[in-house]
Amino acid sequence: MSAITRQMLLDYMNDALPDTELASVEKALRESADLRALYREVVEQQDRGEHTVGAIWRRERVSCPSRDQLGGFLLGAGDPELLEYVEFHLKTIGCAYCQANLDDLRKAKKR
Repeated sequence: MSAITRQMLLDYMNDALPDTELASVEKALRESADLRALYREVVEQQDRGEHTVGAIWRRERVSCPSRDQLGGFLLGAGDPELLEYVEFHLKTIGCAYCQANLDDLRKAKKR
């Protein structure tokens, strides 16, 4: 694995890394005091509320589909372009928030 960046630590904090990278970052954090110090900086910066466009976009989940749109995706109903975007968002971007939301909808559908 390459050097761990601030962005990787932010993604780690937000549980937005693939499992293999998540485990690697966690292992590196246990082994490196310098990396733990950098991680604390990242957490503090996040807690203060970074005000860049990208940070606000991620924090407010601007690109995340709504729960109704996720439900439509689950049923295969709706605008084909929107369904394609939702699939991209879930599978390529790997948004953990939306994946959890979709899992919840799947469980509700089974009831």
